[in-house]
Amino acid sequence: MALRIGFDMDGVLADFASAYRDVEVRLFGADPVTSPPEPADEEEQPNAAADESKSSRDRSRRDAIWRQIHATPNFWTTLRPTDPVAVRRIHDLMMKQRWEVFFITQRPATQGDTVQRQTQYWLVAQGFDLPSVLVISGSRGAAAAALRLDYHVDDSATNCLDVMSDANARPILIVGSADGPTARRAKSLGIGVAVSIGEALNVLEHASSAGRDPGILQRLASLVGWR
Repeated sequence: MALRIGFDMDGVLADFASAYRDVEVRLFGADPVTSPPEPADEEEQPNAAADESKSSRDRSRRDAIWRQIHATPNFWTTLRPTDPVAVRRIHDLMMKQRWEVFFITQRPATQGDTVQRQTQYWLVAQGFDLPSVLVISGSRGAAAAALRLDYHVDDSATNCLDVMSDANARPILIVGSADGPTARRAKSLGIGVAVSIGEALNVLEHASSAGRDPGILQRLASLVGWR
């Protein structure tokens, strides 16, 4: 049976954090001082002033950065990949393993084309023809359930928990270190972890063989942290 796999965009395939920092440096100079947010946070709550955990200076700075992003035509087509070969490798594995692949994002709109078309253009430029892009709002788990995903790759632990709660998909969380606190916490919750998109694709490639050798999936579960 062909696997149905979902991939988050920002932080998994596209390097939004670096693009955000570039905008901050252009606007304010010197080194960036704010932490790049999740694009989904801006989509769900565009008024950064509502974030009481941030200082007034940080909120106004973040607002200015997002205004610049919103005003940039086709901003989402300008991002660098997190791994220059990852998207093409997903395409090659899709063809070889007969995967059904979905790219899922909650990016806010900018000037220019719609978020869906910008994301499609970017994926095509990275080596994936005819990409299926879903721009959603709300729970990532609800989307995974509607798409009947078998696996979902994300850099947000919250999204991974949503997938576990609302769908039958196995999540893979991209973390900075396999031995760090985020990875340990994720594994304790039954979330699979990988230190990079490349490692996540290694896991998925082996999972495609589980139908021919059920022991493979059991060994993978033990390795990455699935229960």
